[in-house]
Amino acid sequence: MLELLVVTLFLLVASGTAWAGLRATGWNKRRIDRLTPVPAQPAGLPASRTLIWRELVSRIGSAVPASGRNLPRLKRLLIRAGYRNPNAARSFQGLRPVTTLICAAGALIWGWQSHAASDNLVWGIAAAAMFGFMAPMQFVRLRIRHRQKAIARGLPNALDLMVVCVESGLGIDQTMLQVAKELQSAHPEICSEFTVMNLELRAGKRRAEALHNLADRTGVEDVKKLVAVLVQTDRFGTSVAQSLRGHADYLRSMARQRAEERAAKLAVKLIFPIFFCVLPSLFVVTIGPVIMRLVRELIPMIEKM
Repeated sequence: MLELLVVTLFLLVASGTAWAGLRATGWNKRRIDRLTPVPAQPAGLPASRTLIWRELVSRIGSAVPASGRNLPRLKRLLIRAGYRNPNAARSFQGLRPVTTLICAAGALIWGWQSHAASDNLVWGIAAAAMFGFMAPMQFVRLRIRHRQKAIARGLPNALDLMVVCVESGLGIDQTMLQVAKELQSAHPEICSEFTVMNLELRAGKRRAEALHNLADRTGVEDVKKLVAVLVQTDRFGTSVAQSLRGHADYLRSMARQRAEERAAKLAVKLIFPIFFCVLPSLFVVTIGPVIMRLVRELIPMIEKM
């Protein structure tokens, strides 16, 4: 039994180490893929299954009655998740009943094949239907968090490039457009937001309104602070380059403080992995042979007595 425990712990540690090594090698490949320009798709391709699925979900969403009170909030969440299609809310409303029916049907088939009791089958179908109804919204929220992290990660580089562009003589509008062009491959999320802001400016919106829309679309706290700095600079006529450079220094200091805070929390977070993973294997390696020797030698002596 003790040998089996040692082998199991060794396999778990080896598997975790191999998984971490493979994931670390994949990070470099993903960074290179981010910097590689995306090839243009050829025109005239036939309709794929994805397009057919989207059309089906959109038609179901058109038939489902929508709540006028929750529709603006849903559109705002979808925009923050990166779905700017005007039919995104309708597709989302059609996706919910589809996933609910699919999960309920899957639970029904599984319960029928496993010959589950009627009460358990009803509760299983209800739980699966609830999961299918909540899954699309949870996916949207997960996508929002992932996109906000990507925007916050690319903001320092975009801000440094903005300082260079402003100091070279460009205005705020041209600076945003130039940053969106230069960082498109490395940070496409924040570049897409800058591009939308430039389109709003070309459509005739005021700069302050376009900046506030940028902050509302992203929902990132650092972007809101940058928008506040740009609006105040535009209102009071101060130096844009100096304001951006000061804000860049502020973001670097805040990032350094957050990194120090995470480093300070690391010792507390390591208590549970050490207690549940390291110490048991250490006890098995150090005390295990002694216990086995005591059992082999003491049990025969006790039986002879």
